[in-house]
Amino acid sequence: MRSHEKRVNVCPRTQGKYLVSVVLTAVFAIASLFGTLLFSADAVADAAESQAVAQVGNATYASVQEAIGRTTLKNTTVTLLADVAESITIMPPKGVRNVTFDLNGHALQATESGGAAGFATITVPANMQLTIVGPGTVAGGTQPAVDCRGALHVEGGTFTSDATLMRFAETDETSAQGSFSGGTFTAPTLFNLLDDAKNLGYVTVRGGEYRGMIPAGLNTLVLLSGSFSDSSNLAQYLADSLGLIPDGTSGDGTGDGMFHVGDLAISSKQTLVELDPASGLQQLSADDLLELTETQLNGIADYRLVVDSDQLQALNDQIDRAMQAVEKRKAFEAVSQNITITAVRNGADDVIDTNSSGGADPQLRTSDHDGISTQVTVTIKAVAEPEEPEEPGKPSNPEKPEKPEMPRSGSAVQALAIISLLLVIASAICAYATVHLQSSRLHN
Repeated sequence: MRSHEKRVNVCPRTQGKYLVSVVLTAVFAIASLFGTLLFSADAVADAAESQAVAQVGNATYASVQEAIGRTTLKNTTVTLLADVAESITIMPPKGVRNVTFDLNGHALQATESGGAAGFATITVPANMQLTIVGPGTVAGGTQPAVDCRGALHVEGGTFTSDATLMRFAETDETSAQGSFSGGTFTAPTLFNLLDDAKNLGYVTVRGGEYRGMIPAGLNTLVLLSGSFSDSSNLAQYLADSLGLIPDGTSGDGTGDGMFHVGDLAISSKQTLVELDPASGLQQLSADDLLELTETQLNGIADYRLVVDSDQLQALNDQIDRAMQAVEKRKAFEAVSQNITITAVRNGADDVIDTNSSGGADPQLRTSDHDGISTQVTVTIKAVAEPEEPEEPGKPSNPEKPEKPEMPRSGSAVQALAIISLLLVIASAICAYATVHLQSSRLHN
């Protein structure tokens, strides 16, 4: 009886301990499961964060194309977060027409395989506008870096291609626009037309460094500033009053082989030139004058130098007079002639003007800007009339004896005073001697 009661008293305690153990095990299992789920979520988030290549606002995306599709009217900037190989098209949501692409120091490279193969790294459709800011790189590889039918503004970055760097198109429906204010551009051909284009569109270069060739015939391309490695076709694209300055002729003179667009200017190393008739003279042509004064146009713009013909003729008339004076052994007074040298535009837009003789002279169209001329001064030295040579056999005139130099007035007065005193003394002596001699005779 007691034994049974004892077992009855022990069983409830054992069951309590077992229940506590089960509860603790369950709690531990739930905690472990929650930690595992939490860790997995963090790992997924970290993985997603590590795969993000572009950002719009605070949101990140695994592709640049997806980020472009998430731009809004309030936030149109897509920022590159990593180097990525992806060919993209500027196709933002409906209502968004302007997208800014910040390279953020990273590289976007064209896709060389897969569905996007054969397309430019960046395609700008008609009626879309893209602004690219650097630093960073857009690499086309075997494809162009940019194909543009809309509007492209480049403010910075490095752009490369193994073929044509950028292509533009003006068609019956649309006209591309391009504006470049900074960046580095390297390719065999820098700009050209898309296949279906009738014209380039309107492309303006306002800055940047361009290493490659620009083909001829892009009649709507305008170069206002920038540095270029190949100058072969650039003259036709320069605006009025612009020329190309080879590196090293101005600035720091480091000599990197580039040509820099600058204001059209004329420089003369010798603005003052003297001609000596004694050394021989001859009439000067316009080329002679340019060579003599070392006058040059800065670079290879579509201009040439013209010397004022009337002023040059006046100089040559003076040269003739000086030559005749030397030949006839006559005197010639020094004279100076100012001559203006002007840059005039070559050719196609010549205006015909009737001159006084009834003929027609081409008047070359000059720049609308002032200052595209310089002035030099040429001086012909004087010639003195030579002295007459002595006739042979005629004795030379003997030199006349020099007159003794007269004493100064003060010295003459002193001399006269001394002489007078001596004469007075001599007279006194003579008078004394005479009186004494007469006295001696009377006594005798």
